[in-house]
Amino acid sequence: MLNLSNLKPKAGAKKRKKRVGRGTSSGLGKTCGRGHKGQTSRSGGTKGSRFEGGQTPLYRRLPKRGFKNYPFRVVYQVFNLSEIERAQKATGLIKILGSGELKGPVEVKAHKVSAAAKKKIEAAGGKVTLINA
Repeated sequence: MLNLSNLKPKAGAKKRKKRVGRGTSSGLGKTCGRGHKGQTSRSGGTKGSRFEGGQTPLYRRLPKRGFKNYPFRVVYQVFNLSEIERAQKATGLIKILGSGELKGPVEVKAHKVSAAAKKKIEAAGGKVTLINA
């Protein structure tokens, strides 16, 4: 019968940690399984995943084209009218879109509001205020 007192992991599921540098008779003493001299025997001894043995690496052989605007791009948190309750706790730049319906009048302060959303909010008796970022 299986209960908490006799639970065990499957055979081979648990493996002992390799303890290196604990004397020559342990099998992993002295050089700790790294061999003698050479690049990989030393700490930090790898060239990295992009190193190609001295050949010009692929990322330098391929032409670079276009304009990358990653550091300066503007990312908005987008909310539809159906998710307007969730938008109350939003931080950062906020954009409101017009998908969905409103249950009652709401006051919206956002950085961008679509024309359809503004029309629906004002039709429901709400108010839209744009925040200048």
